[in-house]
Amino acid sequence: MFDKEKIVKLFDTFNNLNVLIIGDVMVDSYLWGTVDRISPEAPVPVVSITKRENRLGGAANVALNIKSLGAKPILCSVVGNDAKGEEFISLLQKEGMDISGIIKSNKRITTTKFRVIGNNMQLLRVDEETDVDLSDENKKSLFHKFSEIIEKKKIDVIIFQDYDKGVIDEELIAEVVFVANEHNIPVAVDPKRRNFLSYKGVTLFKPNLKELREGLKIDIDRKNPDDLKNAVAGLKSKLDAKMVMITLSEDGIFIDYNDNGDRQTLLFPSYVRTISDVSGAGDTVISVASLCLAAGCNPATMANIANLAGGLVCEEVGVVPINKEKLLKETLKL
Repeated sequence: MFDKEKIVKLFDTFNNLNVLIIGDVMVDSYLWGTVDRISPEAPVPVVSITKRENRLGGAANVALNIKSLGAKPILCSVVGNDAKGEEFISLLQKEGMDISGIIKSNKRITTTKFRVIGNNMQLLRVDEETDVDLSDENKKSLFHKFSEIIEKKKIDVIIFQDYDKGVIDEELIAEVVFVANEHNIPVAVDPKRRNFLSYKGVTLFKPNLKELREGLKIDIDRKNPDDLKNAVAGLKSKLDAKMVMITLSEDGIFIDYNDNGDRQTLLFPSYVRTISDVSGAGDTVISVASLCLAAGCNPATMANIANLAGGLVCEEVGVVPINKEKLLKETLKL
């Protein structure tokens, strides 16, 4: 299906790309352990902790995926001026990532997701977060950081990674898209409900099916191709987006784009995988798709590789970035 030489060249091109990621960042905190009994206090498993681990989460997991694929990620976000915020910045520095776009705010806490893993299965998640909009002061600081980065560095693609935690709002979206268009930079979006219809004029819009249903406030039969096509056609019209890609979990990935003025719609089925954990699969999909977009890859190839990448990370427990060599090897097998 793929020209192997072109695919190898595409993956090599990733190494020359700079990616600006704007969105909600968080710390993924893991408690790993074993379970061999039920608590006498309540019908719940008792996890005997063997390891604690903090990882970069949210938009920062997209940054990790971008880095793992060979490109350079630059994060632009806001964390709390707290212990978890310091932990987040420390994790970025350990990964050798640019921290110049991170703002510490006294008016927010750092979003943290605590996951309890017992016998390699996620048993519980506890979230500590705020989801209110940024203060006016923080909004101005964030856009200033964005503007500085755009002026000082060559940016090949911008990713909005939205988790509805308040970093992104309609005003920021409009300002960033305007500047991106002035600089000829493609914009890719992984949306959530709050700002769903605010991403006007972007290049690639990538919700999952649940987000599509909630964002348009309509029911969509995933087994009816016409239902999906009609919904996406309406969405493209509302957003004036060049491409819309819908992740469909075990049913694969759908993409709608224009080719020389003609509408093209393609559905790629998912590749058979041993699923351990779906956490972070959407982050991987938008990361791969955005790099393909920046590299000038055709939309069908972009969707197919992103679909494959999303399945590969589901084989791992917890939120982990894609392995570039493994993805290349699997892509070349197709």
